Amino acid sequence: MLLFTDLVSGLRKDILQGKYPCGFKLTEKAICSEYKVSRTPVREALRQLETEGLIEAIPNRGAFVLGFSEHDIRDIFELRKSCEVQAVKWAIERITDDELDSLEEVFGFMEFYTQKNDFEKMININANFHQHIHAAAHNRILRHLLLSYQQYTEHAKKSQVFGDEYLSLVLEEHRRIFDAFKTQNVELGIRAMETHMDKSIERQYGL
Repeated sequence: MLLFTDLVSGLRKDILQGKYPCGFKLTEKAICSEYKVSRTPVREALRQLETEGLIEAIPNRGAFVLGFSEHDIRDIFELRKSCEVQAVKWAIERITDDELDSLEEVFGFMEFYTQKNDFEKMININANFHQHIHAAAHNRILRHLLLSYQQYTEHAKKSQVFGDEYLSLVLEEHRRIFDAFKTQNVELGIRAMETHMDKSIERQYGL
């Protein structure tokens, strides 16, 4: 049985990746047929997407896709960057010994899979590294915002062609972030995260 969160996530992904272009009319019947669900969760999902600014419900006409422009994506990434920087600041100040040990373990996996040249594993561990920092910031509102921004930016990625140095470059950016945790250097952490986020938007979106 399809979960409501999976329905919303699927529709959001379809919109952000261009399956449903700007101006496209979404019909409950078509969504019900595609996702094999009843009309009730579809209506709720459309309301959720409207609150996120991805669609517009026009009375007596239906729900139309708004999507995100390149300008919107850049703005969202800037918002995510600000939140990531705040998260690393708070995390360095607030991280527990156990959390630091866990972050070190995740970074160790990043080193391992970089040596193995395993792109898929590294992408997943990259996200995990950031999630550990979000948790160590000990602020549930910030963590919720970052989860939302991650979903938007992840689905809106352009097709990526990985160069030979891609994984090693990403690893070194994360090494500088991790070094800031080891030395409890907030300013170093802020600079390292800012650099990493700027490089990420260049690599992933060409912006």
